[in-house]
Amino acid sequence: MSGADRTVPDGATAGPAQPAPDHEPVPADEVLAPEAREEPATADDMSDTIAALTDDNLDQSQRRWLLGRLAGEIRARGIGDLFRPKAAMRWIADAVSDVAPRLPIRDYPTLRRHFPELSDDALAERLIRNAARTTAAIGAASGGVASIEWVATPTLLSAPVLLAAETVAVVAIEIKLIGELHVVYGTPIVGTRSERAVALVQAWAQRRGINPMLPGMGVAAMLGTATRKELRDRLLRRFGRNLTTYGPMLTGAAVASYLNRRATISLGQQIRKDLAGSTPRPAITQWPTQPPARD
Repeated sequence: MSGADRTVPDGATAGPAQPAPDHEPVPADEVLAPEAREEPATADDMSDTIAALTDDNLDQSQRRWLLGRLAGEIRARGIGDLFRPKAAMRWIADAVSDVAPRLPIRDYPTLRRHFPELSDDALAERLIRNAARTTAAIGAASGGVASIEWVATPTLLSAPVLLAAETVAVVAIEIKLIGELHVVYGTPIVGTRSERAVALVQAWAQRRGINPMLPGMGVAAMLGTATRKELRDRLLRRFGRNLTTYGPMLTGAAVASYLNRRATISLGQQIRKDLAGSTPRPAITQWPTQPPARD
């Protein structure tokens, strides 16, 4: 099945695939099977699926379907690296870097149109809360898929794929949160799409807001060896924590949901604290009637 032929449940969007109202979530043992696809998923396919998972308006069946689709795309590309911790971290870091430029980070007018009644501080709290709910839901969906895999074969072969899928999806949601918190506090990350993505990945790895006035913030500096090591180390902590949640049946879903929610709230509050002292934004008196075009 090629990328153009794939369908997505009602309301879930990822790339060019069209919604299919009568589509049921794909069982985990089917979506994880490498023979379910005629050709390997491309990096663009995976990035589109991950970006779709960052939508906080998905219902749980749509989220589980997309997570299963992501796991299938990962497995179709080969999973040998996921059994070696260092190689797995490089693979996940590359996947995060690939998806970061595609994340749908809303600008200030769009956020204000979505949440017109909230002050900036209240808006930041709402974004953190929504992101935490979404990462919790990802953990629950991933644990739910895992619970199926524990009673089906091959269980141990599926676990690294599910771990990688959940980790990349959660990191993408948190990177999107960081970008929107910068927008709320009047310090949107500027530059080309790639430059913004690199800055956001660095902010996630360091758990700090980006100050564009600091020296040494060029793309070359942010792509240096030290930053890549920080990203891999941070991912290793997240990946290792996820590994402990895959117990039999639904235990994994409950624990993964709680841990994801707690970690996302902690990250959001750290970034918010960094940004809270930023220069206040000028007032905007007229909002556009249409969402801004994405570059």
